[in-house]
Amino acid sequence: MTPSDNPQARALDWRADAPVIGYHAFHPDTSLNFQCNRWVQWIGPEAIPGVAALAARADGYPEWIDGFLALSEQARDQQRTLAAAYFLRAAEFFMAPTDPRRPGIRDRFLADMRALYRVEPIEVPYQGGALPTYDLVPTGVPVDTVLVFGGFDSYIEEFLPMAAGLVADGYRVIAFDGPGQGGALEVHGLPMTPEWERPVAAVLDHLGVDHDVTAIGVSLGGGLVVRAAAFEPRLQRVIAFDILDDELEVVARQIGRGAFAAIRLLLAVRARPLINAVARRAARRKPVSAWGLQQGMHITATRSAYDFLMAARATNTRSISDRISADALLLAGADDHYVPLRQLPRQARNLVGARSVTTRIFTADEDASNHCQIGNLGLAVRFGLAWLNHLR
Repeated sequence: MTPSDNPQARALDWRADAPVIGYHAFHPDTSLNFQCNRWVQWIGPEAIPGVAALAARADGYPEWIDGFLALSEQARDQQRTLAAAYFLRAAEFFMAPTDPRRPGIRDRFLADMRALYRVEPIEVPYQGGALPTYDLVPTGVPVDTVLVFGGFDSYIEEFLPMAAGLVADGYRVIAFDGPGQGGALEVHGLPMTPEWERPVAAVLDHLGVDHDVTAIGVSLGGGLVVRAAAFEPRLQRVIAFDILDDELEVVARQIGRGAFAAIRLLLAVRARPLINAVARRAARRKPVSAWGLQQGMHITATRSAYDFLMAARATNTRSISDRISADALLLAGADDHYVPLRQLPRQARNLVGARSVTTRIFTADEDASNHCQIGNLGLAVRFGLAWLNHLR
């Protein structure tokens, strides 16, 4: 990564005295409020007034989309390119996979982020397509090689501010989109797979990385990183940021209270028509359920709720956690509305072969109790780096 003289190419600051963005009450809907805080986390506090005004008037996904597009154009007129880029991503996030505006908006977001951080992806060949990968190297000998990837339909470019901070601290950062994510999905048509060791091996092999690395999986990546480390011996230190050992449990939580046990039973007896009917009803009742269903089908290349839920059921770590011999750091938010907190002790118990297991629960008092510590992301990164330094 070439050092940029553009002050908008923001590097995440995780020093103990760095200002904390905080977690704000933008909207009464928990999921929508989280998304507002997500984009503010990356842009900075200057985004708060615009997001707050949008949240006060938005009623339905079309208004969120139009509102974020307007905020993006406003930021661009003010030459705030980073904000313009993330607002584009926010608008695209709420769009249906079939929305004709989506490809152009995605391309503009990518162009903005790559230009700001002066990076271009390497296209790593994979199963007839490619995995967009960034190999970001610091000045001098790297302290460590850190492999980074996201989760459910993420774009790796979203994490460039964090990658820039790691590179500035002396780390070599290899960041990539795997199947079901970013360009791997949208350009190369590669759907999500639970067998995450395969894309990890493809990236490391292509870049000639034959030594041990630290792997950080973000969001759903917190489960995928455990899966990869169970089969890929080059992953010697694993950070689940956050833990996520069962995707079906997470998806069911968005459908409604008590849904997990019922869905698991219906999948076990292969009740396809009933599951599809229940999913349609949930989608009509909750916009986040409708969005999650259409996105889930998109990233897994499935045609029904039943097929998507079957794919989600396969994305868990129960049967493979005992294979890990790496050091493991498991992070969790006390108020994570996606991932139930019980997944933390469950994952820790299952890592019976790990060299060491460290857990950390972040709280509301730290402004870090939500999914992936949005509100005080710097605290989580600082804790993770302290853990790595302790291992060395």
